[in-house]
Parts: sequence; C-alpha cells; structure tokens
Amino acid sequence: MSRPNWDRILLRGAFVVLVATLAGFLRPFGLSAQIAVLAAAAAAVVANLIELRLRRASLSSLLAASAGMLLGGLLGLIFIALLTPAANGGPNTTQFLRLAVPLFGGFLGLLVGAAKSNLLDLSALGLFADASQTESPLKILDTSVLIDGRIADIAESGFLDGVLVVPQFVLHELQLVADSPESAKRNRGRRGLDVVQRLQKMPNVNVEVSTADYPSVREVDLKLIEMAKAEGAKIMTNDFNLNKLAQVQGVEVLNINELANALKPVVLPGETMRVFILKEGKEYNQGVAYLDDGTMVVVDNARRLISKTVDVTVTSVLQTTAGKMIFGKYDERAQSTERPAASAASASG
Repeated sequence: MSRPNWDRILLRGAFVVLVATLAGFLRPFGLSAQIAVLAAAAAAVVANLIELRLRRASLSSLLAASAGMLLGGLLGLIFIALLTPAANGGPNTTQFLRLAVPLFGGFLGLLVGAAKSNLLDLSALGLFADASQTESPLKILDTSVLIDGRIADIAESGFLDGVLVVPQFVLHELQLVADSPESAKRNRGRRGLDVVQRLQKMPNVNVEVSTADYPSVREVDLKLIEMAKAEGAKIMTNDFNLNKLAQVQGVEVLNINELANALKPVVLPGETMRVFILKEGKEYNQGVAYLDDGTMVVVDNARRLISKTVDVTVTSVLQTTAGKMIFGKYDERAQSTERPAASAASASG
C-alpha cells in the first residue's frame, strides 16, 4: 500500500486508541472500565467507517443531506409537540415518541436530501465549486496496460492527472505471469511489475495500491468493472474485450492503443515520404517499410529495394482495428528523372 494510505491507517488507529483510553479512565454512564473501553473502541471504528464512506461523497451531496436531516428533524420536533398531548400510552410511550419521531424525520430528510443533491448547484453561488466537478476521476490500471509499459511514458510527460489506482488483484495476476515457466510470459510479468515501481517513483504522479477485492467475482476483468462502478472511476487498458465489456456496462475506458492511433501523423494520398524498405510484401513486387511510430507502409515496385531508403508516393490510407496502414508506390521513372537534374545542378554549380 502506498505511503498516504499508511498515514491514514496510523491516524485512524491512534484515534481508536485515544477514545478507548479516555473511556477507560473516565468510565462514562457508570460502565466498568473493560466495557467502556470496548464500547468506545467500537464507536471509534464505526466513526472511521462512516468517514470512509463520506470521503467519497461530493460536497453538494453532504450539504444537501445535512440540510435535509436538519429540516426533517425540525419537522419531527414540531409534529411530536402536537402529537404528545393526544398520546395515550403512558410516560414510556411519550418518551419514546419524543425521541423516535425526530430521529425518523431526520433520517428521511437525510435520504431525500442526498437523493436530490444533483439539483444543488454550488458553482452558481460563486463561493466554491463542487468537488465532483473539479477533481479528476480515479484511473484504474489493468494488467495489459502495465505490461505494455507506455503508460509510464504518458504519465512522465504530464498528460495524466488525478490518482492512478493499481488494484491488489492486478498485482497478483502480474506476479503469476512473472512466475510462469515460459520465458516470454515471465519477462512480460516482470516488466509490468517494473512499470508499477517506475510509476511510484515519479514525483508528479499519485499512485495508490488498492486492497479492494470482490470475492464473489472470479475474473479479473469483471473485478475491474465492479471496482470502477463502485469508485466512479475510469479503466485504463489495452484489452479489446475488456474495452467493449466495460462500455456495455456504462464504464468509461481509456485505451492506450486508441490514443496512439490518434497521435499518428495524418498522411494524404499524393504526399511523398522517405522510408526504409525492410522486407518484401505478400503480393508480387511489394516491399514493406515501417514509420517511427510502427505504422506499416506497403510499397509497390519496391521488392528489389530491400535494405534501401527511397522516396515513395502515398496512394491510399487504410484504417483497421489493428491500426493504420499506408499504401504507396515507388516511381522509378520519377527517381531517374530527378537524378540527372540533380547531377546537372551540381555540375553547373
């Protein structure tokens, strides 16, 4: 677990110990020291659990729920003031109604206020903005994006804001891959673990290792979706199937492959580019080259030009699910006409 989480755990533990110690010394309500310590510790634990839940709530939800609770409690007090003279059940019944009705009204007001918090626009007041509108949502990293490794370069460049969350079950899956008897899988798993360590060492990146788990869900992909729903987070992945499954269930996905395709340079038919012919193509007389970003360039009339750098003219661009493919043509006549012209220019100079 990351260091900020350990700090919170230590503070919560110190709070429980402090409250239990005070209760043991003071022994409120005439309780024995042992019972007072246990009751106070239990109350402090409950307070910590409530704090964990409220920490995820937006400011507008907290204000609306508080206003609803106060209004409901006030209406309960007014109602009980009118009801008490007519109550016929003895002093115990009257005392119970005096306590229960305001609590009941406050509870209903709390739920109604929380449900209608979306109608409260804090930014219109000009005092403060709603935290849910200013804070970036959590970004949960899956196994594929960590093994890929490009997430570290993106984070280092400063294009990622907010908190990057690495679930413990994703780390466990990386550990299983790193312990694989196959060399290729073992190297991929180790690279994923190295990427996590690299992200944690970046001073401008906030990385948290989450211990949240969903025992009823067995598959890692489904656990990621459940976690994203519970936290209101986005999933960062390269997995095509996870991408589609998450979108079907209404979870937002950030796909590194889609980002890479969006950043590839736009090439139009008729443009000229200089490429290195690496190997022969599948069709007759074709050569294959690659751009710096990995885009494949299929060149006609370039089979005999393997291991040479040539100028080709773009004929078409094809966008596939695997990425972009560029088709070009090597015009030998144009190249031969340019060579004498260049030689004549150099001779006259």
